[in-house]
Amino acid sequence: MDLRTMSDEMKEHLLKDIVPFWRRLRDDEYGGYYGFMSYDLATDKKAEKGCILNSRITWFFSNVFLLYKTGLIEYDDFEKYGYTYLDIRKEAMHAFSFLADKCIDKENGGVFWSLNYDGTPGDTTKHTYNQAFCIYALASYYDATKDERAIKLAKELVDVVENKCRDEGGYLEARKIDFTPESNEKLSENGVMADRTMNTLLHVFEAYSELYRVTQDPFIGERLEWMMDAFAEKMYNPALHRQEVFFDNDYNSIIDLYSYGHDIETSWLIDRGVKILGKKEYAQKMYPITMDLASNVYKVAFDGRSLANECDKGVVNEGRVWWVQAESVLGFLNAAFMDPTRPEYMKAAFAQWNFIKEYVIDKRKGSHEWYALVDKEGKPIEGIPIVEPWKCPYHNGRMCIEVIKKNAGIHI
Repeated sequence: MDLRTMSDEMKEHLLKDIVPFWRRLRDDEYGGYYGFMSYDLATDKKAEKGCILNSRITWFFSNVFLLYKTGLIEYDDFEKYGYTYLDIRKEAMHAFSFLADKCIDKENGGVFWSLNYDGTPGDTTKHTYNQAFCIYALASYYDATKDERAIKLAKELVDVVENKCRDEGGYLEARKIDFTPESNEKLSENGVMADRTMNTLLHVFEAYSELYRVTQDPFIGERLEWMMDAFAEKMYNPALHRQEVFFDNDYNSIIDLYSYGHDIETSWLIDRGVKILGKKEYAQKMYPITMDLASNVYKVAFDGRSLANECDKGVVNEGRVWWVQAESVLGFLNAAFMDPTRPEYMKAAFAQWNFIKEYVIDKRKGSHEWYALVDKEGKPIEGIPIVEPWKCPYHNGRMCIEVIKKNAGIHI
């Protein structure tokens, strides 16, 4: 296999499988997209609609449309599978309308955690993580459509994040509807309750990187610098060649947890942000860290064809989680471009894609999305939903989109 072959295969998977699957989940009655499909492929049209899910869907269709606008997907590529680029644009517009009209709290500001099936507020928690994904989606939607409403909303959410979801130490986690403190069950796990998390900081960084890419706003650039300093000085553990995951308010790690998926995702997302920011001093500061993260994940978690999930207190979780597999393709591919003297990284990206093709893509009629979880040998773990508030076309769709771009020589 070579990069062009992988790119061609991913383009076909994107347009033949992932795009049609999510188009079928559009809710034309109440807006947005249906929020739940069981392992048995039964859609629950009255399930909650996660705002993270709908932000990620907005991001996804916006970026598929951007592939068309930049010439990386042609009209005939869509037509081959029974739809056109205009259909993709309509999906992005449909998704954006739901975000703007329903997911954003007009009274208190910010994005709800979830809505009821009919678009009324459900879980009114305001989590910083959730605000970040909406900013991420709005920035991409603006780039795709030049709709000024999107960039206006994105800037309003930045004001929310900076003024209501941050203290002198950094970004906070869960807030109530009025932004008073709330416990952080939503982004805490493994038996701990975190005051601060690597995951929230990573996705604020991701969102601000995309917003800076389309606006070049100096304030956003300054925040990106602050976040990279925080990753380097607070999150990154040079002795263990990993990031810490869950912290108390003073950034003391509160659990011995090595999240392989987050480290490999961080490695390429930070590199992307560095390229977007374009400051040499941050390239010099961050590249050794991101390469160390990728190198160690390759060394301790990759078995030659797929990536384990995490290591909690020395015990490895060998489950092959869908999003971890997608991010490992991009992390290893990025490492291969960053250090061409290490051909094993490119081979790892190809091997991981082969594992995904063989085992992770759900080949059942009516799906062709991805299983949420397979075991080390590739056997699906039954009972886990195909669609739920965290299961979306963001990781696997982004994998396809980024590989297509990298094959064309586009690295941001």
